[in-house]
Amino acid sequence: MTLSDRQQALCDGSHDFTGLRAILFNCSLERDVHASHTRLLLDVVGEMMAKNGAHVEHVHMATAGVAPGIYPDMTEHGHEADGWPALWGRVQAAHIYVVGTPIWLGEESSLCRVLIERLYGMSGELNDRGQSTFYGKVGGTVVTGNEDGMKHVAMSVCYALSHLGLTIPPQADCGWIGEAGPGPSYGDALEDGTRAGFDNEFTQRNTTIMTWNLMHMARMLADAGGLPSHGNDRRAWAAGCRFDHANPGHRA
Repeated sequence: MTLSDRQQALCDGSHDFTGLRAILFNCSLERDVHASHTRLLLDVVGEMMAKNGAHVEHVHMATAGVAPGIYPDMTEHGHEADGWPALWGRVQAAHIYVVGTPIWLGEESSLCRVLIERLYGMSGELNDRGQSTFYGKVGGTVVTGNEDGMKHVAMSVCYALSHLGLTIPPQADCGWIGEAGPGPSYGDALEDGTRAGFDNEFTQRNTTIMTWNLMHMARMLADAGGLPSHGNDRRAWAAGCRFDHANPGHRA
């Protein structure tokens, strides 16, 4: 999708997010990515990021072959195949995670829960500071549908990402639900020739704010080298370390 004039103008400024990597997960139940309404809104996020130098990668969960479960490799737990191990290196390399999901019965999709569970299965991995491997990364969510529940889904997804160790910047969610009840989904062609949601002020404003907040926060964390490890070093906690009171801040 072509960005609006206001979105494009914001991308013509002096900000450069070169070096940042973003991974955008599409948890639509549609196996055909081109039929996915969620992907259309994720594309707005991805285009703004790419125009500002970030490397953007899309993952279509419906065709990624990711098995359900909470272990790093589910072939070791009864599944014949699992696409997660091959995907994990790209996931771990990203600074920004955006989880896109439709709404079904007021909840995120089943594939979104699979993704969250697989991310949870990796939260025991530690970085070189003894923190969760997700420390220093940022997360947000894109929600689409034509039924109520957008903020409920965003609450669930953003909490999960935060609990795993990702940093959630201000206003890290956006979405489109249209009118309550059956109706057009995001990007559907309307009778007047326009596309549903493309010119919706609420959707496009929040999508823009979320995208920039994700990039700003990711840059701040990357430039700072992540989060300080004082008080959140799991290895130190597990070891029951002693602290040198004569030299505060150092472990004895």
